[in-house]
Amino acid sequence: MQRNILDITHPTTDPVNTDSDSTGADAPADSHAADSVRLVIPDSIDLVEFFGPGEANLRTLEKSFDDLDIHVRANQVQAAGDPKRVEAFVSVIGELKKLYAAGHRINDETIERVTKFSSEGAAASAVLGTNILSTRGKSIRPKTMGQHDYVKAIRNHTITFGIGPAGTGKTYLAMAMAVNALQHKEVSRIILTRPAVEAGESLGYLPGTLNEKIDPYVRPLYDALHDMVDPESIPLLIETGTIEVAPLAYMRGRTLNDAFIILDEAQNTTAEQMKMFLTRLGFGSRMVVTGDVSQIDLPGKTRSGLKVVREILDGIDDMQFCELGSKDVVRHSLVTKIVEAYDLWGSAE
Repeated sequence: MQRNILDITHPTTDPVNTDSDSTGADAPADSHAADSVRLVIPDSIDLVEFFGPGEANLRTLEKSFDDLDIHVRANQVQAAGDPKRVEAFVSVIGELKKLYAAGHRINDETIERVTKFSSEGAAASAVLGTNILSTRGKSIRPKTMGQHDYVKAIRNHTITFGIGPAGTGKTYLAMAMAVNALQHKEVSRIILTRPAVEAGESLGYLPGTLNEKIDPYVRPLYDALHDMVDPESIPLLIETGTIEVAPLAYMRGRTLNDAFIILDEAQNTTAEQMKMFLTRLGFGSRMVVTGDVSQIDLPGKTRSGLKVVREILDGIDDMQFCELGSKDVVRHSLVTKIVEAYDLWGSAE
């Protein structure tokens, strides 16, 4: 049975939200009995932007729905096959339409993530459409449900712990939230810190001044900062104290008021250092603690402060622990496979 034509236009008067039907059209009463659907793309949607140059986006859709028979003719897309899969296809097109209407660029990565969200019963537009920061011609948004929950936790809690493997955006998203808070005058300064734990080299043997010795440890924080703030303004922001990047040892004895404070690589803190850091919290401040408990560089049998902090503080109000996993990795697809392979190897040890 073939459905009625679905017009996937998005009128400018319609709000983009997650409460409306995913296709932007009323589903026919016999939708679950249908095994074919025809979608009409109106002139208000740029076909090249929507389907990609050379229909690259369409190729990605066909790969994701290789069990459906998909045909495109002019501005019409027809999909036929298993009714549930046809429903999933319609849902994906509807979510892509919402993202397009919100100004989101449609590409193969977007389609893959929308398809994954749809398979999990989640609305991709609610996650991928969440804009944290617009800077230097690009928008920084969460790309997975785990990242979305992490950003939400940072917004709603004074202290947030982001725990997960490499590539899950723990530090990058925390940095974006910090810059956003600074821009909106929610805080007056950003403080970025890491424990200076040696991994094969000692600070004493590294060449240069103290600042030059410290630089390798805080370089990843600078890298993220350069993505979000005009590089030419960073030296002035650091000089005026609006942005401070320093080793964790420099936090001792201080009370940090009206600041957004990020502790990165927290798996390399001891329990005492973690307590010292958390008790620096002052009025009007927020803290984000990030780390990967699978990459601990502490010497000997020293127990990681990030491993024990949840046992000590879990259940305290206004504090949230967020666990990110391999499904939240947003680097090269091989990084996800590497993380999963190491997790499997570790569980077998």
